[in-house]
Amino acid sequence: MWTIENRGRYDRSKLRYPSDLSDEEWAIVEPLIPAGKRGGGKRTVVLREVVNGLMYVLSTGCQWRAVPKDLPPRSTLFGYFDLWNWDGTLGRMHAELYVKCREAMGRQASPTAAIIDSQSVKSAEKGGLASTRAGMMRGKRSRARNGISLSIQ
Repeated sequence: MWTIENRGRYDRSKLRYPSDLSDEEWAIVEPLIPAGKRGGGKRTVVLREVVNGLMYVLSTGCQWRAVPKDLPPRSTLFGYFDLWNWDGTLGRMHAELYVKCREAMGRQASPTAAIIDSQSVKSAEKGGLASTRAGMMRGKRSRARNGISLSIQ
């Protein structure tokens, strides 16, 4: 429920973009990012800005080429997105944040119940996506059933 106390907690007006991480949020996310690989040059990019850039793309749904100039270049953002997706960093971040959110709400770390709607079960029994598509498409009539077609002998 929105109360005066909650409004202050969720106020993002002091951030550059509403999608940017606050200091509290960054303190939670930073330990989940793996250290740079040994050898080679040092990182020249600020990882917090990379995460802010990824959050901007995710929250606005903009194209990679439409990322604002004050965030890291789109090639850098996509490179980290691709790497973190490949090595499982994004999955680990999601799992960790999911558990923290549930615990903050006073719930168990993993859900104990699930809801399955009967329509989902029916379509899965019939064969899933392919049969759903076939059921939604318009039926085709064969030429043999068409009364106009002529037979030539």
